[in-house]
Amino acid sequence: MLEAKESIGTLAVRDLSGARKFYEGILGLKVIDAQGSEALTFQSGSSKILVYRSQYAGTNKATALNWLVGKDIEAIARGLKERGVTFERYDIPGMTHEGDLHVMGNFKTAWFKDPDGNILCLMNQ
Repeated sequence: MLEAKESIGTLAVRDLSGARKFYEGILGLKVIDAQGSEALTFQSGSSKILVYRSQYAGTNKATALNWLVGKDIEAIARGLKERGVTFERYDIPGMTHEGDLHVMGNFKTAWFKDPDGNILCLMNQ
């Protein structure tokens, strides 16, 4: 029923202005729509991310959004770190750490948070 339909990532934030500075200025995403002072839609590859104001921002304790960045994961992580992004470090059975990356065999990933505490992730898939 929905297999041919697009979906959109949705993230709650407290401060839309601060979120715009992060997603546009730090992550380099382009705003493609603004719904007044309540929401922004960003383009990310062929996907879209809706960021909206909510009192419940940052309450999710799990990964909210993943970017599939392929073999560029190390360069992207390095570039984000140079822009001030702080990466999370989790102790996950079977995973080792290579700098800011978590590694399990050929799989590499790196987690970081937006200003509201939403957990975001890079993956080499």
